Parts: sequence; C-alpha cells; structure tokens
Amino acid sequence: MGNYEDIAEWADIIPIPQDDGGPNALAAIAYTDEYSEAMSYLRAVMADDEKSERVLGLTEHIISMNPAHYTVWLYRADVLQALNHDPATELEWLNKISLKHLKNYQIWHHRQTIMSQLSTLPPPELPFLSRMLAKDAKNYHVWSYRQWLVAHFSLWSTSPSSSELNFVEHLLLADLRNNSAWHHRWFVIFGNPDHTSVPTETSQREIDFAKSKIREAPQNQSPWNYLKGVLKKSGLGMGALGGFAEEFAAEGEEVRSSHALDFLAEMWSQGGVEEKKKAERALALLADTYDPIRKNYWDYRKRLLGVGQA
Repeated sequence: MGNYEDIAEWADIIPIPQDDGGPNALAAIAYTDEYSEAMSYLRAVMADDEKSERVLGLTEHIISMNPAHYTVWLYRADVLQALNHDPATELEWLNKISLKHLKNYQIWHHRQTIMSQLSTLPPPELPFLSRMLAKDAKNYHVWSYRQWLVAHFSLWSTSPSSSELNFVEHLLLADLRNNSAWHHRWFVIFGNPDHTSVPTETSQREIDFAKSKIREAPQNQSPWNYLKGVLKKSGLGMGALGGFAEEFAAEGEEVRSSHALDFLAEMWSQGGVEEKKKAERALALLADTYDPIRKNYWDYRKRLLGVGQA
C-alpha cells in the first residue's frame, strides 16, 4: 500500500503522530516510516471513533506489519461488529494470518471474539484447528482456544466415538507423550461443569485406556497423571491399582518406571505405619537413584510421612 497521504480516500483525515516525548526522546522506538504513518492514521480514526470498511483495511495493513498489536486487533473487532461483518469472511482471512504466525496470542483472542458471536460451530473450524496442530501439536494457544470451543459450543462427550475424542486418540497414536492431548481428553470427558458424577463405565474405560498407554511407555508421566486424575475424579482409591503399579516397580525388583514408584509411594503414604515405611523406602529410591534431580522434593515428601528411618 502506498502512502496514505497520497490516497484520495484518506484526504479528510489528519494523522496523529506518536508522541515519544519530543524531538530529543530518550528512547524513541525505531518504527519504519510505513508503520509509523499507518499508526498515525489509525490514531486519528480511533479518536473519531470511525467504524468503516476503510478502517478495516487500515487495521489489516497494520496487522500485516505487526500481528502482535493488541489494540489494533481490539479496534478491528469493534469495527467488524459495528459493520455487522460476515464472520465467515473474517475467519477465512484470519486463517491465513494464523498459519503464518503460529504462536501469536492476539490472533486467537480475536478468533474467540468472532466465534463468540455465533450460535453454532462452523463446519470448517475443527478441520482448521487440526491443520494448525499438525504444524505444532503442542501449541498452547490453539489448545486453549479449542478448550474454549468445547465449553462454548458444548462439545463435551464421554463417548469414544465423539469427534473430539477421536481427534485426541489420533494425536496420542502419533505421540503418546503429547501432554496437551492428554489434558484435552480429560477436559472433554470430565470438564463439563454440569456433570457432577462420572459413569462407572466411563471411569473404567479411561482407567483401561491409561493403563494401555502406560504399558507402551512406562516412563511416560502423562498417562500416570491421567490415571491418578481419573481415580480421584471417580472417588476410587489408589489401592485398586497398586498391583498394576507394582508391575513396573515392585519392591526388591528392577524399577521400570519412576512414576510407578511415585504412584506406590503416594498410595502407601495413605496407609498405616508399615505402609508409610514402604512409602519412605520408595521415596528414598526416587531421591537417590531414579530421580535425583528432584531429590529435595522427594526428601520433602519423606518428611511429610512422619516416620523414622526404615
């Protein structure tokens, strides 16, 4: 785009330059001339509270130069609403920006603002998110936005055939260490605020699912954490899976998973004196042999047991 001062459409606007503190500013920001001019015109139209198609074009131009400028995104959203702009058109434009700037938070906040105006989920939305996560399967902003979509459009489901759980299953098959996918699975199944109880069959299915993934990679912390969460959410004691955990960390045998040892230590810590002594031995193994990088943490857990040295 050429200089705004040379465009007839903008002849009525008197730009407002940025005030960095006078001609001898201590730390003036070295903006390009193109960016400085565009922002000067944006300040002017914002001062007049102008909501028009030309302002949309101006915000698009500025975003192309600085996609992290939150104020520009916010004003663009106000203009879109004032013009009753087609959300589908905005989303189509936004897709291109998103694919170019994968880790930009402002893009996803703007997308949420646009989507919040809709009563039904547009069919292209989930495929686009799959495309985004194919580029970065642990993109925090995309996952946060997807959780918002689940809540906003009530995509909660305990059915393994649901689109959300199918999607998560696909990602875990590709990388069972994708903690973001594990977290989303939990959110979809157990995060519905309207459901205060969990069906027994759902809890058992998720326990079996976590166990199967642990057997594939015993030293992967994600399914162990998921397993603990399911037990707690379902009101089941850890003792029900003590035998399973001992498959990977039985006393006197080779420890195949430090997370199994942690599971057993937590389980034993809830018992009597003898079980607490077993927990103390397990925590000592973690501190001295299997996870010494966190020795201070394991020693702290030992002190919480309130027992002497075994």
